[in-house]
Amino acid sequence: MNWLYTISTTELAIIAIFCVLYLAYILRVMNTSNKLGVGFNKVFIKTVVRFAIFALLIVSLLGPSFGESKREVKSVGKDIFLLVDLSQSMNASDIQPTRLEKLKFELKNIIDAFTSDRLGIIIFSSEAFMQSPLTYDQNALNLFVETLHTNLVPNAGTDFGPPLRMALEKLNEDESPLTSQKSKIILLISDGEDFGESTDDIASEIADQDIKLFTLGVGTERGSKILTRNGYKKDKNGNDVVTKLDSRSLKNLANNTDGQYFEINETNNDINRLINKINTIEGELRDTKQVDVSANRYYYFLIAALVLLLLDVITNVRVIKI
Repeated sequence: MNWLYTISTTELAIIAIFCVLYLAYILRVMNTSNKLGVGFNKVFIKTVVRFAIFALLIVSLLGPSFGESKREVKSVGKDIFLLVDLSQSMNASDIQPTRLEKLKFELKNIIDAFTSDRLGIIIFSSEAFMQSPLTYDQNALNLFVETLHTNLVPNAGTDFGPPLRMALEKLNEDESPLTSQKSKIILLISDGEDFGESTDDIASEIADQDIKLFTLGVGTERGSKILTRNGYKKDKNGNDVVTKLDSRSLKNLANNTDGQYFEINETNNDINRLINKINTIEGELRDTKQVDVSANRYYYFLIAALVLLLLDVITNVRVIKI
């Protein structure tokens, strides 16, 4: 027999106090019976019944489980690649504290929202690098997110092509447990214009393979200066560079692949809408297992306690003859 709950020290103390008080009650009844000249055996049955009721209630509260049976457990999930732009413009502070810091916070929320799915992280600017392969390990993913900063990649513009190509190749690898392309998702996150020339070709491949592609823009239209170690970033003429969210490329990419565009700015945060949208996508069956389970049979003991309680109520013990 298995138990759903265990008795803590506090509960053991309460049971011990009850037993002591109940023993004192029994001694009092015995003393009263002796004074009245009535044998204790006439009220002993009541004492036993009430103690049995208490014991049965304790057992039912602990959730006794027995009677093993087979149950089918299905594992259903999706493969999701997060493509994170780490160009220097992500250090802009038009979203507090910075675009990147805000994004890191929201990435952890995304990871926490998909506990049964495999997630991977690809970082990019003009080139793409694998930060984390597809994994169920949320602790590892959160650690990778925490270490994200703009010095991890070369800062020579933004190109959506390399990260999209890398994500497509990884999702199509033979060892992937998913065969349905509809259960594979790419989320491209950036704040700027795409300067790549191969993005359209890769986007067409993604659309043809029916892989879901969503885009997330981070930034504001008013923009912000870019703070570096040597002060604010300047252009060739010595003027401060102001970076603004350029959502056109992200919107076009989402529209061309039958995806959807989301945004984080100073007044709007679409992360919850994004999570809800991904949740509407049906995952694929990964594995099916037969496991041994035992049912909670607390009601047997509860019914027995109620029956004894009913007998205790309707049964009278006569101890004095008049």
